Amino acid sequence: MNNFAQLLILGNAGAGKTSLAKRFAQGIFNEYESRTHMYNLFFQPVAVNDKTIKFEIRDFGGKGTSLYAEGCYREADAAMIVYDITNKESFRRAKKFVNQLRKKCKLNIVMTLAGNKADLLDARKVAAEEAQAYAQENGLFFMETSAKTETNVYDMFYEIAKRLPIEKRLPDHSHHQPLLNPFSEVYKEKESNEQGNHSKKLYFDIAFS
Repeated sequence: MNNFAQLLILGNAGAGKTSLAKRFAQGIFNEYESRTHMYNLFFQPVAVNDKTIKFEIRDFGGKGTSLYAEGCYREADAAMIVYDITNKESFRRAKKFVNQLRKKCKLNIVMTLAGNKADLLDARKVAAEEAQAYAQENGLFFMETSAKTETNVYDMFYEIAKRLPIEKRLPDHSHHQPLLNPFSEVYKEKESNEQGNHSKKLYFDIAFS
């Protein structure tokens, strides 16, 4: 049985959101990623027992508060809020994203808190115990991750997939409908074959309408 799920990735700029998405969807890691101005879009399936969850992943830029982003909140099945364990401010911002999601998302959304850059333990500024306590108090599940070393990346997406209470038809992306937001979007589709990966990614240019 195939199911479709919309997953948002939110967090402070520089927390490693795109690196996590690329590591999961494409199996690659770039030491330096260009800043995401609006969002990146990835597709990747996850097998869970007798089901396949097909994730549509929207990796938003650090602000994540545009009219378009907030419109996506209402449709999301899951959200990953990412912070950098070496940056206390990014953890504070993660809490703000959680509050925004609580106000705008469906009640049964699956939310996870990801403490990224776990390979930089010597530079840690946010204790795992502090993040775990916050997650438990707010109904999130929590993992520390490293996109660089792959630590917990696939496990985290798998855990999200396991928690999804959805039975949804797969959308037909060949007839993509215009989105209600203040931008016009021109999509370019290309195959992503890095390191033997054959998953598709939609790239887009943003222009003011």
